[in-house]
Amino acid sequence: MNILLTGASGFISQNLGQVLTAAGHHVVPVSRRDGGDFSALQTVERWLPRLRGMDAVINAVGIIGETGSQRFHALHVAAPIALFDACCEAGVARVIQISALGADDSAFSAYHLSKKAADDHLRQLDLDWFVLRPSVIYGRGGTSAEMFMRLARLPVLPVIGDGRQRLQPVHIGDVVATVMACLTARETRRTLDIVGNEKIEYVEWLQRLRLAQGGNRALVLRLPVRLVMLGAGLGQPLSPMLRPENIRMLIEGYHADGRPWRDFLGRPAMAFSPALLHADAPQALTQLGGQA
Repeated sequence: MNILLTGASGFISQNLGQVLTAAGHHVVPVSRRDGGDFSALQTVERWLPRLRGMDAVINAVGIIGETGSQRFHALHVAAPIALFDACCEAGVARVIQISALGADDSAFSAYHLSKKAADDHLRQLDLDWFVLRPSVIYGRGGTSAEMFMRLARLPVLPVIGDGRQRLQPVHIGDVVATVMACLTARETRRTLDIVGNEKIEYVEWLQRLRLAQGGNRALVLRLPVRLVMLGAGLGQPLSPMLRPENIRMLIEGYHADGRPWRDFLGRPAMAFSPALLHADAPQALTQLGGQA
């Protein structure tokens, strides 16, 4: 298949691109690195030339925080909506939108609301669409995964409040495997929450990451929510990850019913192991195939 892949320089797309190419697909990347500024592609007319000859589109553009010209509305709403409408006009029926867990009717953050806006628009179109909503993704090269691993290496583990927020981390290999299945699935027009098999408390997730990196269980420093929110506000100029809204998202947790997704994929999520922390999608899926 000829596949247009947006956000091609990002964590998810880099893993996707490798697996798609290895499977014999021809991938056409769209990213600033490839001369395609997503924020400048906000009309159908700008997308149509890029869709000639395409069999499928995968939109994997996403930012966790706004910086400079990288704004939620442009990247998560305007450009994707223009792309989806262009797919209708160009006759590219298979469209896979990589959204985020929490981009639903309970969404409150600018991040989730912007993702949901594009998801909702796609779901109204006469296309063979999929909306994929992954939980916290771990694996080699992931920004959030690296952040959690650095936190886990600290002498004392800092947590928000009691640290009992529930997560269902999922490996990048499972996200990529889902996209691959979506490309050939007969039943389309589905929204799938991609989550790990177990719900784990945030503090225990950090302890698990610490043990996986060769450390011992550490003491826990429980920080008041107000103090963490203040620190996040002050730290915004230093990192797009340090946003009060991101802290609120973590407090709410990242968990969902994964049964519809597991039924679609035909297997459970990969069980966590220390080796998976340092594995990318091609490595993890190769290992999984060897175990099957």
